[in-house]
Amino acid sequence: MNAGILGIGRYVPEQIITNHDLEKKMDTTDEWIRTRTGIEERHIAEDDINTSDMAYEAALKALENAGMSGEELDMILVATVTPDRPFPSVACTLQEKLGAKKAAAMDISAACAGFMYGIVTGKQFIETGVYQKILVIGVEKLSKITDWNDRNTAVLFGDGAGAAIIGPVSEGKGILSFELGADGTGAKHLFQDEYIIMNGREVFKFAVRQMGDSCINVLEKAGLTKEDVDFLIPHQANIRIMEAARQRLELPIEKMSKTVHKYGNTSAASIPISLVEELEAGKIKDGDLIVMVGFGGGLTWGAIAIRWGK
Repeated sequence: MNAGILGIGRYVPEQIITNHDLEKKMDTTDEWIRTRTGIEERHIAEDDINTSDMAYEAALKALENAGMSGEELDMILVATVTPDRPFPSVACTLQEKLGAKKAAAMDISAACAGFMYGIVTGKQFIETGVYQKILVIGVEKLSKITDWNDRNTAVLFGDGAGAAIIGPVSEGKGILSFELGADGTGAKHLFQDEYIIMNGREVFKFAVRQMGDSCINVLEKAGLTKEDVDFLIPHQANIRIMEAARQRLELPIEKMSKTVHKYGNTSAASIPISLVEELEAGKIKDGDLIVMVGFGGGLTWGAIAIRWGK
């Protein structure tokens, strides 16, 4: 039994903070931010919008897209490092709000690689026949752990949520291969004290290497080559890191998702938000081979090769 994506949805807050807005608050410029990161603006949640609120909105859209109700869910997995509170989990909060009475529920903490960890975790339950419908959400309210006086990190992050329903799909479709990994020795380079602390140089070096390696690894595991890839959806952290992954796959620029300019780095939400955008734009078609790849604090990484369709 192959596991694949049955429905998708996203939510981003209405409030937009542009680079020009940040120029007024700190010692930075629009040009400096754009040339180094590719970011032009980011969506920031109001104080009264919680992580679970954004996750709920994305979940509703994914359920609608899949043509199902919350009562049909067997499990809810929420990837986040910014839960409403330490416990109960965002997933449990969602279980009540969605009326998913029979669903098991838990959060996953793998930072920006969280959605990949969630998809691969859900895949196991689907392919063993234990569960049929699993909601996987990547969601972050990074604005609440961002130091708005630190120009090195404040310009990078945004808030948002992306959701996917995974379940059984036809033979040849769905998740063909995956890779998950972690290197705890790099934890000191990207972590939260009160706010996000990052050694940008070290994270950049790690990401450029790992994103490319992971893409190649999942293709090899699936018995495929770079020439088979139809579309790449990298974690939207930094345009230079994304470009390195694209060049490693020798893909033309139009075959790589680029939403970082609109949303910034939304951590676990970035890959599913991008997936929704590209599907809505008609860039992903039934039967396409997609590679999704992310990296994050931990240090963690994850990638999947998926044949799109049900």
